[in-house]
Formats: sequence, C-alpha cells, structure tokens
Amino acid sequence: MNAILGRKIGMTRIFDENGVSIPVTAISAGPCVVLGLTDKNVRLGYEDLEEKDVKKPQLGMFKKLNISPKRIIREIRGIPKDSDIQVGSQIKADIFKSGDFVDVVGVSIGKGFQGGMKRWNWKCGDSAHGSMSHRRIGSLGSNTTPGRVFKGKHLPGHMGNARTTVQNLKIVKVDAQNNLLLIKGQAPGFDNGLLIIGKAKKKQNKKK
Repeated sequence: MNAILGRKIGMTRIFDENGVSIPVTAISAGPCVVLGLTDKNVRLGYEDLEEKDVKKPQLGMFKKLNISPKRIIREIRGIPKDSDIQVGSQIKADIFKSGDFVDVVGVSIGKGFQGGMKRWNWKCGDSAHGSMSHRRIGSLGSNTTPGRVFKGKHLPGHMGNARTTVQNLKIVKVDAQNNLLLIKGQAPGFDNGLLIIGKAKKKQNKKK
C-alpha cells in the first residue's frame, strides 16, 4: 500500500545525532481498514464510530463486510501491482520507513477575505506623499481589446480553506507501535485536520 489516512497532531522539533534541530510535524497515521477494492483504487476507512451514529444504508455495508463502522471513508488512487491487499486488512504507519519522501494532502487553514498583497504576494504601490494606492489594485485594463478583465486574474478574495498538497516531505521517524509519523517541515491544514499521506510521486524513495 502506498498511502494512509491520518490526523495532524501539531508541530514540534527533534534533534539528530549531531544535535541539529529539525522542525517536524507529528501525524497520527492509521490504522486504516480496507473497505473495498477496484482495478485502480482502494477504499479506506478510518476512526471507529458507534453504530447509533451511522446511517442505516452505511451500517448495512459495514455489517456485510463484518467491519466496525468508520467515521471517515476515502478512496486512494493507485494499487501497487505486487500488492496482496484484501478487504478487511489493516493499513498501519509501518508502510513507511525513515528517509521516505511523501506527499501530504489536506485542507489549508482558512484566512477569510484578503487583499492582493497577502493573497498573491503583490508588491506595494507608490509610497510617496499623496499616493492613494499603497495596497490597492492597480490598473486592470487591457486597453480596448478585448476590453475586459481576463479570467483567472489575481484579485483580492477568499484565501485558504482549500484542498492543498505539499510534496516531497521527508519522514524523519516512524513510530509503528503508536502509529505516529514525524515528517520534516509543515504539513497543510490545522491541528487535528484530516490528512492523506502517500508516497511521493515526483521524488524517488531511496531503497535501503
């Protein structure tokens, strides 16, 4: 299996053998249960849920599979060709090892309505006396052709609270017993937010 569900605990730091401080994000990863398989996808369930809190059609599905109800259900793309995954099997943090690179998917922290300088990193306007455009929008015009603002123009608006992927984060430590991953750098989203941790697509993991 090449991915797992988890929750962001928060950030801390650890020290390597040379005493260098490494900022890490602690993630509670799994255990997840395989609820279904297709040719290309795996359906995972995460976090136990009481039967009284489950809708009847969903509860029937769990009883048919003989699996305790799960709060979160997600489909993960891509099944390794040599995988022996079966419905009902558990996916734990030990699918990763120290030194692996992962892509982490989550929902970014919402920032509300923000101006262009914060949202798109605009430069400020003229700071001279009398200027009325320090942090405002500049010219949007395209002269007479086509005479409108192009779609996708960077403008002030709602910032954050969107699905975000941070790629190529390095796993510093794996605590398989406690289903804990320590990942170098910052994972997206707020504390206790749901994350999908998968093997990096653009960076090859070194084989040990």
